[in-house]
Amino acid sequence: MVRAAFVQEYGPGRMAPEMRAVLDVLRARDVPVEPFTAKRLERRRLPLSRDTLVAGDVPTVLCALKLLGLEPPPTRDYPSSLTALLCRRVWPSTVRQLKAQVLQGSAGPVFAKPGERRKRFTGHVFRDVDDLLALESASASTPLWCSEVVEWRSEFRVFVIHGVIVGVRHYAGDPTVRLDDARVAEAVATLASAGEGTAGYAVDFGVLSTGETALVEWNDGFSLGAYGLPPEEYTRLTVARWCELMGA
Repeated sequence: MVRAAFVQEYGPGRMAPEMRAVLDVLRARDVPVEPFTAKRLERRRLPLSRDTLVAGDVPTVLCALKLLGLEPPPTRDYPSSLTALLCRRVWPSTVRQLKAQVLQGSAGPVFAKPGERRKRFTGHVFRDVDDLLALESASASTPLWCSEVVEWRSEFRVFVIHGVIVGVRHYAGDPTVRLDDARVAEAVATLASAGEGTAGYAVDFGVLSTGETALVEWNDGFSLGAYGLPPEEYTRLTVARWCELMGA
């Protein structure tokens, strides 16, 4: 457990729903909690310590780790132990390479998303030159993940704490098209045995047009979208991952 917490706000009374949940749950547990803005953190005006949770968006949490002298954890959108569950070809690339392929007409339809945590653009299907407008804010060297374009019938986020599934929330597509629960449970067990799970994380799965349950992507357990996960479980997951990052 943490001794205290700083929870990010965007201005007086303006806070993401996930951060509001963390603030409310910790206060109900009598944990001292203080809202803060990213500017205060960047200006080193917060008394950071490893037993004080910093909850916020991705850049904010990465900044806190840096100020605490810690390296950010590696990104693992597609854990190697779950490669068989991709059900599509996925490969690393860069903005420069993707642009060249699209301009040459050799790319075909391809889905691409940033390969780093600091998202420069939203994942997008690239078919022709007009689609390159989505890359305007990204430098040529920005790493990407590219994949074959597939049809997702439904998508769900699976929340995991210490290897145990604590919630499954639908976020896209037809909610009546359900996941293969056995396949999801096996994937979570595989991540644990391969050492690719963390104390708290979320892994997104979807059902393809073929009916297969496939991996969408893995997400580290900080700065997660909750998609309606109960506040207690969301907070427990966030705290578990923070403590692990702090070596506790």
